Amino acid sequence: MVSITRDGQGWILRAEQVLPTSPATAFAFFSDAANLEAITPAFLNFRILTPLPMTMEEGALIDYRIRLHGLPIRWRTEITLWQPPYAFVDTQLKGPYKRWVHRHTFEPHPQGTRMLDEVSYDVPGGRLVNALFVSRDVRRIFEYRAQTLSRIFANAPVGAQE
Repeated sequence: MVSITRDGQGWILRAEQVLPTSPATAFAFFSDAANLEAITPAFLNFRILTPLPMTMEEGALIDYRIRLHGLPIRWRTEITLWQPPYAFVDTQLKGPYKRWVHRHTFEPHPQGTRMLDEVSYDVPGGRLVNALFVSRDVRRIFEYRAQTLSRIFANAPVGAQE
């Protein structure tokens, strides 16, 4: 389930999904930056520029390259919160958004792990650009991600504890 609502400074995207695996396993998957390419739709032509493997921790910087609507864009995020295996936050330092703060939360659930993504973002061009392009794009990205994660974790052992 993906929803986008307006807040005072831009928009908030919320995506919630239950994965049939433990929070520790789900968190470990997201701790490996190499997995980002696997869960990002091909239309973004997403590539990690930071040499891998890398250590994910508070203060880590990750550089990416994407192609958005035909335009090549460099994107840099910083891990601004790191609380394994429960949560982490990546914050855009440079990229296509005026503001992008993405909180990933992993909670025990009877069927495995409740994963919640909350992205607080704003865009150059405000409401018009968001309405014409951005909200559709980010919804598409997170819907693709949910489908891909369902396939990846389809045969994972169920259990909220590890």
